[in-house]
Amino acid sequence: MSQYDYDLFVIGAGSGGVRAARMAAQYGARVAIAEQQYLGGTCVNVGCVPKKLFVYASSFSEEFATAQSFGWHEAHRAFDWQTLLQNKNREIERLNAIYGKLLDASGATLYSDRATVAGPHEISVGGNHYTSRYILVCTGGTPYVPTFPGSDKVITSDDAFFLETLPETIAIVGGGYIAVEFAGIFHGLGVDTHLIYRGPLFLRGFDQDLRESLAGQMQDKGIHLHFDCNVESVTESKSGLRATLNNGATLDADTIMYATGRVPNTQGLGLDTTAVVLKDNGAIEVDDHFQTQESSIYALGDVIDRMALTPVAIAEGMILADNLFRDADRTMNYDNIPTAVFSQPHLGTVGLTEEQARERYASVEVFRSEFKPMKQSLGKTNEKVLMKLVVDAKSDRVLGCHMLGEGAGEIIQGLAVAVKAGAKKADFDATVGIHPTAAEEFVTMRESVKTSN
Repeated sequence: MSQYDYDLFVIGAGSGGVRAARMAAQYGARVAIAEQQYLGGTCVNVGCVPKKLFVYASSFSEEFATAQSFGWHEAHRAFDWQTLLQNKNREIERLNAIYGKLLDASGATLYSDRATVAGPHEISVGGNHYTSRYILVCTGGTPYVPTFPGSDKVITSDDAFFLETLPETIAIVGGGYIAVEFAGIFHGLGVDTHLIYRGPLFLRGFDQDLRESLAGQMQDKGIHLHFDCNVESVTESKSGLRATLNNGATLDADTIMYATGRVPNTQGLGLDTTAVVLKDNGAIEVDDHFQTQESSIYALGDVIDRMALTPVAIAEGMILADNLFRDADRTMNYDNIPTAVFSQPHLGTVGLTEEQARERYASVEVFRSEFKPMKQSLGKTNEKVLMKLVVDAKSDRVLGCHMLGEGAGEIIQGLAVAVKAGAKKADFDATVGIHPTAAEEFVTMRESVKTSN
């Protein structure tokens, strides 16, 4: 009989933790997993899933406007915030239940309580103590709001999913995925929307052309962009809240939402009872096999602050389960991982940006296409599609694919397979397109618009 109660004890039932627990249990390990809130973690409850539902909801305003050009006429149009919230909550509850059923079917034991580390092999859960051969920390991240006068008056993206009423005016602070996506969401739902970012342009790290095009299109839609400025203080005003910016301007809004990133959720976990090392931002330091400096303790997902993407955490969880309980020696390859920003229009990308490619390769070719999508040939919006292929001129290998436009995430997912497989530009050229689609542009771009040597 084992000297431990469990072979693996997982703290945190988000996407990565649940996948690791399920796989380990299916491999025959005795597994327990603890979650103090809702199953599914950030993604299911206050992240990608409800956010995408809100994106769908907000996009109908433009769909209705476009529909008139196709002969559809509305008698009445009204949006009800409470209906969206109730239906969103119902869907999240359904997904929570599915996660519970998956864990139960795998044979893992679920503890619905807060768990902390009490030693290299010890876990405390709701006043009870358990031992485990391995401990896996998957506690994800939590919204970060800097401290400034009035910072207690702002909300975060977590709060935005549960607002009692839809504001008339909102100011969103931040320049990442969440800030940009929520700017589109609130604007599409009829809210007067302002986006404040301390840098010259949002979505740092994405392809420059797409960033610039998205900023222009968001402004054309009526979203107010405030770059190169930051909030110094927030005070109450007659209309709600007033943000004073560091450029001397003030901005009044019903609601001020901070989307200035998320930080690893490691406070109060008891990791100080072990040799686990935390980075300056609270992230857990791990090696290529997700092992901490305490050999029995592992960590993965957002809490290690590598790539805060749900599919990445799931892949990491599968790798760890294989390594611990199937004698594998796998590591995670973070190259060419596709991602999408569900801005309006959507942004999808895989591989190197043009700027990254020029830093790493001696000669780079860039193929670019910008056009009005077919749907808008009858529509009234000025929305444009922008596509780019970044190619190593020496080997002809496609280094990156980037798209701004409707369905970008869906299209880039398919192209990610080609990029991961090392496809060359000649392979794209030899592929017959599907007509009429926007995606066919990726296989019909023949002349490079830029070449560097």
